[in-house]
Amino acid sequence: MSGRGSPIQLLTYPYDHLNPLVEGPVELRTAGRQPGSALVWAMTDRREPTTVKMVRGRPGGLALLVVLPAAGSHSSHPQMMHDVQSARPTGVLPYHPKPSAFELAQVLRTPPTDIGGEVTDYLRWRGLGIDRETAQVIRRIIDLGAALRSVTAVSRGMYLSRRALGRRLLSRGLPVPSHWLQVARLLRVALRLQNSDATVSSIAFDFGYPDGFSVSNQMERLIGHRPSEVRVRFGWEWILEAWLRREAEHGRLVPTVTPQSLEPSRRARKSKAITRSAPST
Repeated sequence: MSGRGSPIQLLTYPYDHLNPLVEGPVELRTAGRQPGSALVWAMTDRREPTTVKMVRGRPGGLALLVVLPAAGSHSSHPQMMHDVQSARPTGVLPYHPKPSAFELAQVLRTPPTDIGGEVTDYLRWRGLGIDRETAQVIRRIIDLGAALRSVTAVSRGMYLSRRALGRRLLSRGLPVPSHWLQVARLLRVALRLQNSDATVSSIAFDFGYPDGFSVSNQMERLIGHRPSEVRVRFGWEWILEAWLRREAEHGRLVPTVTPQSLEPSRRARKSKAITRSAPST
């Protein structure tokens, strides 16, 4: 346990205690690179603009858990609720004088009720400049990925041809449909791993993979982590962020507005023209 001496604390694996944020944004950037980490914002009855700015500007992949102030203390500060919404928290918890790291970790690993909506909200929060129609396309791919296994089936479910679906995403500097479908499936596998004692093989079968090795190899290829790591490092945002970074590094993520942390290399930018000339969905 940890007290509320600092309004911002870090929750990191193995989730046995909270670490007060001492070095500010520098420490946040380091924490954002650690898989399964979360920023815990224990709100007070006073609005602190510096804290709000830091929370909003946290690095991608670092989830946010908000602990509200004591009942009634925020009623005279309506701006506080706006601050919470604009910071895009993974979870909002009621007031507690000493939030437990264990209980916060359980919130961190809880599957979202609408993974498609959460992913598209995350993409907007990351500043990827995705228009509303394209966000809907991505959301539909993720939603349909719960039951469908191929881009052909997904495109039929969206009443689009594979080529038209691929062109829409590629023309906006986004990964091809098959990659969105793959990461959507992996996100569901990851959340099951974090909330179940089932073996990797049984979870793989449930999500249409031939065996556990296929899941493990695809995770390693797409996000650079194995199921054993994904199981114990909670949350899904760091997984999506790891995938986005890898896509950017290979020149497959070059949207209109690209965050500094996702800037692909100059060589990757040059390869974009080649990728677009021969779409592979």
